[in-house]
Amino acid sequence: MTCYALLYSGSHSSINHKINKLSNGLCLWVFSNLDKGRLRIDCSTVIIHKHINNIKLVRFWPRKTIILEHIIQKTKNAMANQYIDLDTLKFILYEVHDLQSVLDQARYTDYDQASVELFLNAVKDFSDKELFPFFREMDEQAAHYKEGEIIVHSQVRNYMKKGGEMGLISALFDYEIGGLQMPNIVVTASAYIQETANNQLPGYIGLTLGAAELIVHFGNASLKETYIPKMITGDWGGTMCLTEPQAGSSLSDIITTAVPDGDGYKISGQKIFISGGDYQGVENIVHLVLARIKGAPAGTKGISLFIVPKKRLTANGDLIPNDVNTLGDFQKMGQKGYCTTHLSFGDQNDCEGWLVGEPNKGLKYMFLMMNGARIGVGRGAAAITMAAYQASLTYAKERPQGRSLTSTGKKDASQEQTLIINHPDVKRMLLLQKVATEGALSLVLLASKYHDLSTTHSDPKEREKYLHLLEMLTPIVKTYPSEMGSVSVSNGLQVLGGYGFCNDFILQQYFRDIRIFSIYEGTTGIQSLDLLGRKIPMANGKALELLSTEIMSVIKEASEFSELVPYANKLGAKLKLVEEVLQFLMPFAQKGDYERFLSDATVFMEFFGNIVIGWLWLEMATKAQSALASGDTRYTGDFFNGKIHAMKFYFKYELPKTTALAEVLMNKEVLTVAADTKMFA
Repeated sequence: MTCYALLYSGSHSSINHKINKLSNGLCLWVFSNLDKGRLRIDCSTVIIHKHINNIKLVRFWPRKTIILEHIIQKTKNAMANQYIDLDTLKFILYEVHDLQSVLDQARYTDYDQASVELFLNAVKDFSDKELFPFFREMDEQAAHYKEGEIIVHSQVRNYMKKGGEMGLISALFDYEIGGLQMPNIVVTASAYIQETANNQLPGYIGLTLGAAELIVHFGNASLKETYIPKMITGDWGGTMCLTEPQAGSSLSDIITTAVPDGDGYKISGQKIFISGGDYQGVENIVHLVLARIKGAPAGTKGISLFIVPKKRLTANGDLIPNDVNTLGDFQKMGQKGYCTTHLSFGDQNDCEGWLVGEPNKGLKYMFLMMNGARIGVGRGAAAITMAAYQASLTYAKERPQGRSLTSTGKKDASQEQTLIINHPDVKRMLLLQKVATEGALSLVLLASKYHDLSTTHSDPKEREKYLHLLEMLTPIVKTYPSEMGSVSVSNGLQVLGGYGFCNDFILQQYFRDIRIFSIYEGTTGIQSLDLLGRKIPMANGKALELLSTEIMSVIKEASEFSELVPYANKLGAKLKLVEEVLQFLMPFAQKGDYERFLSDATVFMEFFGNIVIGWLWLEMATKAQSALASGDTRYTGDFFNGKIHAMKFYFKYELPKTTALAEVLMNKEVLTVAADTKMFA
């Protein structure tokens, strides 16, 4: 028998059934799909969220009163906007990564921590109202292709308009072009808040911001004047168009062509997997398209970059179609409200494009946007990980099930059920989520800090140092939150048991949504090749040396606290293990055996990323320990102790995995390079 609880406030004359009076003047009418009368349930202890003022229908299984209470509490939580731990975000931003060191740069003198605090709180309020309430709706009402265009949720239009008005697109840009000249790390924090609330909507603004940034950096004055004002207000959207059907991630094989035509070029070709490629939320969409000018060299050296708007401007300022055609929308397992399109350019030989920068340097220019997008992907995955953690943590604090073991090793059935958060295995899963969630957030914010200091520090040597650090971290920032985030969200779903697999609860959506992030903007395999093949040996190992110095600095600071000394020593030992692994691998590269050198690059990424997160957790624990020692009251003692406990969990359960990974990396047996494909027969 399926039973229902109809929750409502006020008087509804059309309901002529016996009701149960609840607190706050709310009423509960319980009935079944079998017309056999109402169930009698004691609802005296049920607390309903005070803002529920309309009819809600929730399904439950009437075995015990507590089940009904739990389901109603679930309805309450769904409306409570519990998707982020704002205290942890601010602790990492202000204390761990020292926001003030960024605000001290001349570019950001108009900002202080108080103004940043106001901005972030405003973004949280905006997210509560304009993002989170539409998160599940956008999943249920997926973007889809219809009669030549993509239909998206109506909130996309509202978000672009209100986000533009709020400065969420213009925040990074100079005052002179209408920007807010805000630090990248603050903009990253604001985007993270939005993405925890709704991981689908921010992509529309994020790509517009990235496209506008590329035009600002490399476009001529005419292109900037034509496109930037409309883009940073959210009136026009932006995308980047790289992937083609026959090429996939191999950009050297793209065949979209550009033929000179007066002041511009005629563009023809197709692009696939274009996020935000077509939707009704803006007046126009500005595509940044990689294409080959006729006669250009083969490979990546012959790729140029073009602005190709969906609609082009006439001499009198009108917008007319530019022969950019939408062929379809890819229907995805997750992020269903964020459209992913198949575009065709120049079907009628009337698609105009304008060259950005110099010919044949398109890929170099696009990497500015791509590197920012890769950090953005890591941020988005980290945000989903946070939201899923908050959802499963809330559930674990409310769901009673089972009993704790007594000293006899048995359970006392006469005792009341305990909350599942009291079970050790549930604590283990929640702590795994916590360390993945907060470690990923720290990583993303640190990369953003390095970006700020690499462009604004007054000392050129310091700018170079932070640029090297940023380049070293970028593939890890993209990968760790995406890969470990999937593991974390899976554990969050497991916390809910069978309910986690049901549409009634939000974990299944997070689980579907995060899966794409290890594919977006270069798969994990591509990022791993970049880390081991380019970033580790970059500048004769200078970037790695600089990162090791940063890690050693935290080890030294942590060693000042007796409680943290064992963990500092463990991290130091892992740095030596990195050296040992690289001493084994580098000779393959030195003798030209690059395929062997890079064959286990993805294993190296997991190995090295794990150690980097260990460093960040030791740093968080050190800041927390220092705060406790000084009597800092900005956060509670429980808050600080929670950070230290989480670090210890990471060093017990996660960091030791690097030993096994190192064994794999230094194993002389080669099984994937020269292996005969017949083995798969």
